[in-house]
Amino acid sequence: QVQLVESGGGLVQAGGSLRLSCAGTGSIFSRIYSMGWYRQAPGKERELVAAINPFGATYYLEPVKGRFAVSKEEGSHTLHLQMNNLKVDDTAMYYCAATAGARLKPSSNYWGQGTQVTVSS
Repeated sequence: QVQLVESGGGLVQAGGSLRLSCAGTGSIFSRIYSMGWYRQAPGKERELVAAINPFGATYYLEPVKGRFAVSKEEGSHTLHLQMNNLKVDDTAMYYCAATAGARLKPSSNYWGQGTQVTVSS
């Protein structure tokens, strides 16, 4: 069984920073795997914000490039998302995701419970 436990969300003013963390346990982590962060705002589709593949390559959603940084701790299955210069439009529920293999796929991802990020103006 795969478990993803998130932490680090909260309320912050625009321009501020937050750091999300996701600790993963379970069978997929004994092989190659990908991890990432999705977000979903009320009334909107869930979107992939940032991801890292087994080879260390990263992906970022265009609006967060230069502001967010995804990283994985060496020797563990913990994923971080450093979010700087937060904007009101970043307000959403953020979900950690993981999958076996080299690419995240919403249909086969494992999901965390979500952590709320709220940015006030």
